[in-house]
Amino acid sequence: MTMLDDRTTAAAWPTAYPQGYAVVDVETTGLARDDRIVSAAVYRLDAQGNVEDHWYTLVNPERDPGPVWIHGLTSDALEGAPLFPEIAAEFAARLDGRVLVAHNAIFDWQMIAREYARAESAAPVRQRLCTIALSKQLSLPLPNHKLESLAAHFGVEQRQAHNALDDARVLAEAFRPSLHAAAERGVRLPLLECRPLTEWTASPAAPAASSPYPPHRANSWRPSRKRPACPYPNPGRYETDKPLRQGMRVAFSGDTSVDRELLEDRTVEAGLHVAGSVSRLTSLLVTNDPDSATSKTLKARTFGTPVVDEAAYTQLLRDVAPADG
Repeated sequence: MTMLDDRTTAAAWPTAYPQGYAVVDVETTGLARDDRIVSAAVYRLDAQGNVEDHWYTLVNPERDPGPVWIHGLTSDALEGAPLFPEIAAEFAARLDGRVLVAHNAIFDWQMIAREYARAESAAPVRQRLCTIALSKQLSLPLPNHKLESLAAHFGVEQRQAHNALDDARVLAEAFRPSLHAAAERGVRLPLLECRPLTEWTASPAAPAASSPYPPHRANSWRPSRKRPACPYPNPGRYETDKPLRQGMRVAFSGDTSVDRELLEDRTVEAGLHVAGSVSRLTSLLVTNDPDSATSKTLKARTFGTPVVDEAAYTQLLRDVAPADG
């Protein structure tokens, strides 16, 4: 495959493609609804994916920093950092009018949207593009959908994994050839709508025992939206040691460590159907308490529906097979 070169890009570029992109990475205190951003980076790209500039900031989460062993940001490192409301305007200026691009974009978007909702504002983002979804549409021969695999495919050096600035740089460098490959082949970009979170209720949240910060009030949000119908036919039940396949019907029961709506959003973005109940057509039940007597677990036993826990399910979500045909 021959990429569009810089001499022909302007003339041959699809007119339906966006006019600019904001490649984003955020590091956070965790994955749940009340977790906070501890660092953020944005690489602004033009319509053809060329870097215009970049920006990076630490953010004081006003709570325990969470998995320091992953992002490397201790309470001491974050103590003098600005609060999110103090960087919200600058962050927004770098997102404004652009498509948000991220690796597993639903996660970055949800975390950003929640921070703006806490600040009683909204991020100026209307669409997002997930590079995992784009790599699948391009049928890139990747062993998995980790950022490091995408980077290696395009020969991009990853210097400091889970550092927001370096992860954003890596993604920006890998996104440009992906974008050019899509343009050359006439691939429709997997753009999804971003709806600001505007409804929330205050609820108390206790800090971790090691947190140097006093108790704070976290917000929980429930966006008013209806998920679109799954576009793929149900291929049947999940089989152990095989990947999930687009179109499968997945039901959830009981508490999850990752916020349920975020987990369901990841499910939809992977091309799966979120089932509100368990029936003979259900492909899989996800529950951390399979011995409970909920209606879903009881029906799963009756119908012989496969059951996995949340940890196994999140691993399966990383590599969902495309729909048949």
